[in-house]
Amino acid sequence: MFCPRCGQEQVTSETKFCSRCGFLLTGVLELIYNNGLPLLAPVISEAKGISPRKKGFKQGGKLLFLFLMTVPIIAIISAALNLGPGLFIIAGILTFWGGILRILYARIFESNEPGEESVKTGIFSSAKKLLSKKQNANALPPNQSTVDGLYVPPFPNNWRDTNDLTPSSVTDQTTKLLEKDR
Repeated sequence: MFCPRCGQEQVTSETKFCSRCGFLLTGVLELIYNNGLPLLAPVISEAKGISPRKKGFKQGGKLLFLFLMTVPIIAIISAALNLGPGLFIIAGILTFWGGILRILYARIFESNEPGEESVKTGIFSSAKKLLSKKQNANALPPNQSTVDGLYVPPFPNNWRDTNDLTPSSVTDQTTKLLEKDR
């Protein structure tokens, strides 16, 4: 693969950016794998739909409404069956405080812009498409090479040369033995 900006050849397809110009190559790799079609189209939406904050308020309100509807019913059933107050107290605490905490979370952390959630769902849908692709059973698995940056050369030390590693020849030893006999 070559960098589209500077034309430098990339060593592996796993690189995330060009080493010469710094161009981000993740989108290019996605285009290559999908025959030129991007998985995630840029989301340009104007104020349509409901904002995540309003959606959180609605969910919290539904939990509070569920509290108002289910706790009396559970209290009547538990009184009729002599189960004690534990069941409807737990149901009441969970639904009431769940609704309050959901409203607080929406108020504090979620955005009031209506178009932001579509980007999240777009990312999740593109990831789902990538993960659900059926792989060819006859093909080898994808390349999983190691990164060149993991290689560290050995430190200089008192290493023996290759000449020191080879033993002396057999004829050399026998010649020395013959010289002693003379």
